[in-house]
Amino acid sequence: MHILFIADPLESFKIYKDTTFSMMREAQRRGHTLSVCEPKDIMWVRGSPVTAFVRDITLTGHPDDWFVARQQTPDERPQPLKDFCAVVMRKDPPFDSEFFYATHLLEQAEREGARVFNKPRALRDHPEKLAILEFPEFIGPTLVTRDAADIRRFHAEHRDIILKPLDGMGGAGIFRVKDDGLNLGSIIETLNKEGAETVMVQKFLPAISEGDKRVLVIGGQAVPFSLARIPQGGEVRGNLAAGGKGVAQPLTERDRFIAESLGPILFSRGLLLVGLDVIGDSLTEINVTSPTCFQEIFDQTGFDVAAMFVQALEQALKG
Repeated sequence: MHILFIADPLESFKIYKDTTFSMMREAQRRGHTLSVCEPKDIMWVRGSPVTAFVRDITLTGHPDDWFVARQQTPDERPQPLKDFCAVVMRKDPPFDSEFFYATHLLEQAEREGARVFNKPRALRDHPEKLAILEFPEFIGPTLVTRDAADIRRFHAEHRDIILKPLDGMGGAGIFRVKDDGLNLGSIIETLNKEGAETVMVQKFLPAISEGDKRVLVIGGQAVPFSLARIPQGGEVRGNLAAGGKGVAQPLTERDRFIAESLGPILFSRGLLLVGLDVIGDSLTEINVTSPTCFQEIFDQTGFDVAAMFVQALEQALKG
């Protein structure tokens, strides 16, 4: 089959750890044809289908010049998205206005017959910080508000809290405020922009010292290993982008229970690939835009997550 990957520029990939690259490599190994584009390469004009200006690529197996493109620039070859067997949306966060607009173009392509994974509507309906609100039985004490007084009351109750912006990624903009409340006012002003922007506040979970676990769910089924991202050097953030150390480990009973409870629900909504973030026994985020950690899990355990993903993609296209 012919697969279009919508992603960041290929030249920016760090292929030793890039999950989209591992998907491409496994798809090519299985005999599938690869094309790529960026969200900016997608267009629609009245009277025509949604079109992407694409590059057709072949992976070389070399770590430096790792792909060969038959087109130097995407605008050499426009192709309707409905002509691909599958369109895999892998643009990294943030989920900004341009990402939002891209989902609308992709949804129009679906109406024309394209098969898009993850489904554009599901991407919009599951903002990664707020999607957990639907599953309160799995999360710790959490507050979502613009109001500074609400945050102060939450801190007074729980004494040790984490504050984060709703549009953050890679651990950016995350603050911890302990019992003494040091700098709470300044942090609130920084994050809520004097009441203009909404903030998520959660009770601090001491289990973060054992890692912020990424639990991958593919086709509604849990990958049997998580990647625990363990904070380093006095950091409170386990995110790999913030210097966390990734340690693959078997799912705990609680990890598996959360994944098996949410997996079929999210898959039924068109989310082929989901990354659940779990600290201790608590779900903290549901990542749907561009979940990662395939290669770290494979390198440390030998479990081929990319093979599981491409097999699930092939199965979904038969349905």
